[in-house]
Amino acid sequence: MTQARPRKVILGLLPWPERQAVAEALRTETVGGLVLLAAAVIALVWANSPWSEAYERIRDFYFGVPALGLDLSVGHWTADGLLALFFLVAGIELKREFVVGELHTPATAALPVVAAVCGMAVPAALYALTATIGGGSLEGWAVPMATDIAFALAVLAVISTHLPAALRAFLLTLAVVDDLGAILIIAVFFTSDLDFWALGGAFAGLVVFHALQRFRVRGWWWYAPLGIATWALMYNSGVHATVAGVAMGLILRATRDKGEDTVPAARVSHLLHPVSAGVAVPLFALFAAGVGVSAGALRHVFTDPEPLGVVVALVAGKILGIFLGTYLAARFTRARLNPDLAWADVFGLATLAGIGFTVALLIGELAFPAGAEAEHIKAAVLVGSLIAAALAAVLLRRRNRIYRRLCEEEDRDADADGIPDIYQSRARLGSAR
Repeated sequence: MTQARPRKVILGLLPWPERQAVAEALRTETVGGLVLLAAAVIALVWANSPWSEAYERIRDFYFGVPALGLDLSVGHWTADGLLALFFLVAGIELKREFVVGELHTPATAALPVVAAVCGMAVPAALYALTATIGGGSLEGWAVPMATDIAFALAVLAVISTHLPAALRAFLLTLAVVDDLGAILIIAVFFTSDLDFWALGGAFAGLVVFHALQRFRVRGWWWYAPLGIATWALMYNSGVHATVAGVAMGLILRATRDKGEDTVPAARVSHLLHPVSAGVAVPLFALFAAGVGVSAGALRHVFTDPEPLGVVVALVAGKILGIFLGTYLAARFTRARLNPDLAWADVFGLATLAGIGFTVALLIGELAFPAGAEAEHIKAAVLVGSLIAAALAAVLLRRRNRIYRRLCEEEDRDADADGIPDIYQSRARLGSAR
């Protein structure tokens, strides 16, 4: 009697080591950015294929959770629900920067904070100027203010083999402040009619969440139901539900107790980062980036005042805002640029910050809820982000070649003991600037 062959599991879970490897890969900016890019490409191809109607049916399919008072489309579940995980991780990163990171002291925080604020204000002003001159709507002023940190760091990681580590640190800190600005804008300017009972319930949930942290209560079974209830109350209050994710991230404790291996904020971030990077953000991109791309649609991007304002603000506004803000802060205040960086590096980074994908699409949906104008704004975000990424790749690849040449020259000038001539290295770095 022959033994039956074991049946293959098609959609089963991967073995534990493989699952760990996938999770670790998704914790890197490069892999997370590539997954996000793949989701956006799939959305664009699907929305412009013969199966576009199926895409729209799935995106617009409604299902609800009556116990939470929710009845949302698939697209809204990804934007209001899954993105709350993304903003939870962003809130944890904000908390870490405030407690132990670059934003811990005013001296180190000044330059990236000024750069981020100018990098939000100038694009908004440039959009308003473009829309006003063209007789368009000012509703989209906040769309080009946000930088997509996952995409930006992925591009930087692919390009950077010899660029200074300080460049990545500067971008991270700038993006953290940028995220905080985007969160405040969503909370203040994109809030519908308030339900104060629901808002009070959400606030009470956050107070309980804080108390659990303060009294060192452990166990996911406390926090997961409380987090879901707080998120649902925040949604029903009229405030954008992602604000609940940020608030919980900021509440999580980021300081270590005596004898504690890891803090709660670090543990939660470690667990949720792969879910955010591998599921939440890509699914949002899949149902947000599916716009019809045709000659007519692209013509609207460059002729209608609102989408044109988004493109101009993402590409030119981010460069002007971040570079000039950084230069003026270094010139007229006590803030100083990291000695490992040149102004050409800052210019390339400012160009890279024009990649405004995830949060820009979210704000675009809030500013223009439906209609052809909403599709044109989405297309403008994609076009502006693509132009910014291409320009940044050219500029930063050139800087990377310069730093690589300097490293090769240092290796050649190393003495018999393997010690490089530091004075020649510094002189070459100065000439490269």
